[in-house]
Amino acid sequence: MRIDNLSFSNTQTQGAQRRAWLRLHAPQHLEQCSTLMLRAMRLRDEGAARCTVILGAGACTEIPLATLVRASEEVVLVDLDQAAMQRGRAELAAPALQHRVRLIQADISGGVSQHLARQIARHDWQHLVSQGAETVFDAAAACLDACTAPDPPVLPDIAEHDNGLVISSLVLSQLFSYPLLDLLDHLQHVGPHLLGEQERHRRYQEAAQAFRMRVIVAHLHLLHSLADHGGIIVLLSDVRGFAFNVHGTDHDATHRRWLPLVPRAFFDLLNATFTIVEEHQWEWISDLPEQQRPGRGYEVKGYILKSKD
Repeated sequence: MRIDNLSFSNTQTQGAQRRAWLRLHAPQHLEQCSTLMLRAMRLRDEGAARCTVILGAGACTEIPLATLVRASEEVVLVDLDQAAMQRGRAELAAPALQHRVRLIQADISGGVSQHLARQIARHDWQHLVSQGAETVFDAAAACLDACTAPDPPVLPDIAEHDNGLVISSLVLSQLFSYPLLDLLDHLQHVGPHLLGEQERHRRYQEAAQAFRMRVIVAHLHLLHSLADHGGIIVLLSDVRGFAFNVHGTDHDATHRRWLPLVPRAFFDLLNATFTIVEEHQWEWISDLPEQQRPGRGYEVKGYILKSKD
């Protein structure tokens, strides 16, 4: 499963060195993330709890951790990658600040990848491959239909409705993308000729979209369950990705290949679940083109939210 390699990949994409790269190639991204989180911190009600929870914290690459710690009684970092969170906390120079940061290692999705892996293991895929692509993708759709997404996921040692600031930091699209990629990786392994064929199968596409929405709904409910009355929620999410092949054309739409990441229904669901205090949008470059590998970037939506009740 891709989440099993999360710690290794994060050493390349998170932390102080990565932050320095972003300052050079995507400074607006760092500025937007930091500004939104700090503004949300100032908007929480006076009577709201002074605990801050950051979901998908990783190494806190885009998070103004020191400022958040100074303004909070406690900051709780939640991520599956324990080593990354330790690196993020270690960047705080003062031991007193480090002591106010608590780390919780947890799968924020509630174990969706493991649930899907169990569904995949129930099928005889070699037999299905022998029956053709339609049969294979019907079975893949059945796996997605049967995969549970805890709603909301239960996180250890975090009190519900007791956090004045709850931040979801660029993790939403990963929660459903990683398990979906695990499924496609498996199909490519058992039938290499099936690569790309999923686009032709309506039942699979419908099941994948429904799976994305179940995971998204569960995550939004998790944010709601953690926030104190009068608390503020920050949701940062990549909503579209793009690839480009030419240096210096990162803002030139004619050189981009776009990939939607979240379903359109996400935006309606967000409005139905929360009061949107602020909404911002920006783009950032995550990788420059290199030889035959295209560069990559993302369109981000950043929200400051309040629970409607």
